[in-house]
Amino acid sequence: MLKKISYMTAGESHGKGLIGIIEGIPAGMHLTEEYIAKDLLRRMQGHGRGKRMKIEKDYAEIFSGVRHEITLGSPISLLIKNLDWVNWEDRMAIGKPKKEHKKVTMPRPGHADLAGVMKYGFDDIRNVLERSSARETAMRVAIGAICRKLLEEVGITVGSRVYQIHNIIDESSVENDMNLAELNKTVDKSPVRCLDKKAEKKMIAIIDEAKANGDSVGGSFEVIAKGLPYGLGSYINADGKLQARITQAMMSVNAFKGVEIGAGFASGAVFGSELHDEILYEDKKITRSSNNAGGIEGGMSNAQPIHVKVSMKPISTLIKPLRSIDLDTMEAKLAHKERTDSCAVPAASIIGESMLAIVIADALLEKFGGDSLDQLKKHIKASGKY
Repeated sequence: MLKKISYMTAGESHGKGLIGIIEGIPAGMHLTEEYIAKDLLRRMQGHGRGKRMKIEKDYAEIFSGVRHEITLGSPISLLIKNLDWVNWEDRMAIGKPKKEHKKVTMPRPGHADLAGVMKYGFDDIRNVLERSSARETAMRVAIGAICRKLLEEVGITVGSRVYQIHNIIDESSVENDMNLAELNKTVDKSPVRCLDKKAEKKMIAIIDEAKANGDSVGGSFEVIAKGLPYGLGSYINADGKLQARITQAMMSVNAFKGVEIGAGFASGAVFGSELHDEILYEDKKITRSSNNAGGIEGGMSNAQPIHVKVSMKPISTLIKPLRSIDLDTMEAKLAHKERTDSCAVPAASIIGESMLAIVIADALLEKFGGDSLDQLKKHIKASGKY
């Protein structure tokens, strides 16, 4: 549902690396590899991450589209090398391997394994799991960082925090006037990106329990964007509605299973008089009594903070695997095992930030346009309403 920005990722989990291309970023924006590296590092953190994160040192090399640290308006291409490639070079060889490798034939419940081999007619699940791996999201975070930089140039910020892991819930809330840079700075210090210290300890404990049992846990996080003008998105057509574009982006991540905008599912359990955000006029500015709409009304941004909640399922690969079958013999066996995380919710919240940044940057360019950053800023200054 993107209108002005397009992006593509390529690469396998244990291949040579990940490649990303993003097109639509205006010329004249300052961009460095070091800026992108900050978000990639944030994605690698979090209590419950597996051994893979101890191997990789994710760094996105800008391959094209930038000269002297300034974007050119042409496609920006990125490369993240997989350091683990040295251990998989023959198994994942582009040409013929030097020796025969054991095929993966026991699909994991909850993963793309079974549907993937049925779709493409493969006899080796590795052909599926290498691309369907969450490793691909590293490049999405790199691409999202570029979009975050564009948003920051026009005063739009994006932040997130984890509020639930398994059945442990952080009951605290993000205050409306809280600076999102400060929010990220605060929760990034937490091993689970949680605000409440008591909840943090319980979350760490439940992750450790799952790991000890060979299991995994999921959870939920919220992503917030501030500084948006009125009118990003559209009420005219279905594919223009901002909430639809955000939801599609979030649900394109394999492990994300539910998305709420604003009050979300709780909206169905209250009266309209309790739910809808009353319109006020204070200090010569239109304000709201609340933000249950999550910053979106009628498919458009309403100048309030965008508020998105996302639920992530537990990782499908388990240290103690679930029942499955061997696709060669159809005999009952335990599912295939790969290196895995016991919990990746803190990392997922960074991915959520990236997906929201991509959608908002796209909607911003759709409304205001501009081949260069200077043109975009002038257009926003001339017609943006806040």
